[in-house]
Amino acid sequence: MFKENKKFSTQFAGRPLTIKVGDICGFANGSCLVRYGDTVIMANAVASKEPRQGIDFFPLSVDFEEKLYSVGKIPGSFFKREGRPSESAILTSRLIDRGIRPLFPHEMRNDVTVTITTLSVDPDCLPEVAGIIGASVALSISDIPWNGPIAGVVLGYANGQTIINPTQEQRESSEMFTTVSGSLKKIVMIESGAKEIPEDVMLESIIEGHKEIKKVIELINQITEQVGKPKFAIQNANGQLTPEVEELLQRIKNIAKPKLMVALDEPDKIARDNNVRQVIAEIKEDLADEYEENKLFVDECLYKLQKEIVRAWLVVGKRVDGRKQDEMRPLFAEVGVLPRVHGSGLFGRGRTQILTIATLGLVKEAQMLDGIDDDESKTYIHHYNFPSYSVGETKPSRGSGRREVGHGALAERALAPVIPSPEEFPYTIRLVSEVLSSNGSTSQGSVCGSTLALMDAGVPIKEPVAGISCGLICNGDEFMTMVDIQGIEDFFGDMDFKVAGTKNGITAIQVDIKTDGLSYDIIKEAFEKTRKARMHILEEVILKAIAKPRTDLNEFVPKVLVTKIDASKIREVIGAGGKVVQKIVADYDVDVDIKEDGTIFVSSINIENVKQAIEYISLIVSEPEIGRTYKGKIVKLMPFGAFVEILPGKEGLVHISKFANKRVEKIENVAKEGEEIWVKLIGIDDQGKLILSKKDAVVLN
Repeated sequence: MFKENKKFSTQFAGRPLTIKVGDICGFANGSCLVRYGDTVIMANAVASKEPRQGIDFFPLSVDFEEKLYSVGKIPGSFFKREGRPSESAILTSRLIDRGIRPLFPHEMRNDVTVTITTLSVDPDCLPEVAGIIGASVALSISDIPWNGPIAGVVLGYANGQTIINPTQEQRESSEMFTTVSGSLKKIVMIESGAKEIPEDVMLESIIEGHKEIKKVIELINQITEQVGKPKFAIQNANGQLTPEVEELLQRIKNIAKPKLMVALDEPDKIARDNNVRQVIAEIKEDLADEYEENKLFVDECLYKLQKEIVRAWLVVGKRVDGRKQDEMRPLFAEVGVLPRVHGSGLFGRGRTQILTIATLGLVKEAQMLDGIDDDESKTYIHHYNFPSYSVGETKPSRGSGRREVGHGALAERALAPVIPSPEEFPYTIRLVSEVLSSNGSTSQGSVCGSTLALMDAGVPIKEPVAGISCGLICNGDEFMTMVDIQGIEDFFGDMDFKVAGTKNGITAIQVDIKTDGLSYDIIKEAFEKTRKARMHILEEVILKAIAKPRTDLNEFVPKVLVTKIDASKIREVIGAGGKVVQKIVADYDVDVDIKEDGTIFVSSINIENVKQAIEYISLIVSEPEIGRTYKGKIVKLMPFGAFVEILPGKEGLVHISKFANKRVEKIENVAKEGEEIWVKLIGIDDQGKLILSKKDAVVLN
């Protein structure tokens, strides 16, 4: 493939890794092919020629494209082609984005798009690992300014050992799935789902994975030395900074800084925001003419002043709301806040409020998946909604974006290890977290709200889960971490280190950073602070609101019972043309879901209906016993006797001579269709037909 390319190879976690660069995608700024095992991805990085005008952010877009041909599938949609990215693709895009974004220059305003395309997927070699490496190579060899490279690994853990890039079989028995990206010296991204892994074990695994990351980075550096392009110069997106404009900005700093220090020194977010708006409005009004001519420069100056003030305070341990570094905002929790829903929980942390609603559906309502991995469905779903009113904005709702998908997946991952299996609790579980008010840490608030809603719904979770975030301020080699960061600390700080877990250990991690990476000491301190905070939330807030899952499901939850029959008997339960199962549904007002292995889920709002339907199914599949007496119904009369149904779908003949101890002239004299009679099974002939007797039956009361 692409024979004109230069080829670089190494061993990566015991498997071959090959990177090809050269004459492919020649119009991209940087491009490469990465093959890991039989997984092949193509990565392309492209930047606009000029910076985008009038923006105060870096316009980076990362797209991970799942091509179903890479796993030999045809898309299941009507059009039979890939459409919108799957949730898995969105999450992988975000994962790669978080690793590369902090390493771009802060003043960068050129549009940059990084596209990772899956060409072939080997289940033992995860495409997201190859994707991280591919994005890093494409950016490193391009002329786009970037302070990489990075590389990434997936960490598993089983039998007390860390597994780097586990195979598909190893992932099935692993106690965690942790993706780590790092540079030569630091960790730049962590994303984890784990089964209550202790903090020290998680840190040791991250350090172990970083060793393997460094080997790949050395290879990328070799590639860059040979084929890398010179980086282009970054232009000022706001235009030329003249001496006159510099004088204006200095004047604004002298006037605004003392006023902003007073305005920002306010514990309440609403009052603080109003104070800042008022100061900015006054400055713009005083400098109306000059402001209009230099709007972008002035706005950026006022933003940087606020950031400078808040960061200077945080470095010395001062927080805008007066809290200590390890102190959380006021917490509250409540359950059962909504009637008729299956479960609900309201969780608050300061001005952040999350309402989570739990809905219990039938197993057959599981979500169907159509992606490049082997997962075809899931019975536990978490959705997260972030409406504009939660931050006091007027933006109309346009459905869920990447942020909503990412935060919902994080909360889902945090609770997944404690959710009972469908065999233990035969339901599909959907959680929806509605952000009512946001001042930071809504994803971790959703974790706490979800625990409350699940317990309120009566879901027998193994342990309650809580989540909390830790912030960071770096000043040279010194750093300061703070627990439970609010919006302004996240906005102006260097890290949002989210950790969720039980009393036993970590279940989920997501780390967003704005620096060039995290040292092991920072990670260790963040783990310790979030662990202490998590214990407090669990013991003092969640368990005081609801001590354990409710033992009874509420009246609006469909009641489900499960029975297992021999798979060869499924046809008997369904009946010809579905007659038998349709009769069960109609007679007992239940829903019946029959699986290929013989597992049958029967559900209804009325549990007694479910029990009766289960009993009827057991009769259908039961084998008639010779010598046993049955109460049956006469279904057909013949001159030589009557056919009697003794079990659902099972009929036998009572010969006219077996109706009474005396001679019967005509069958109509002693029987009629629809009549219920007691009969005894006295034999089964060679063809499997049942031989019944009424005169030998012992009537049972």
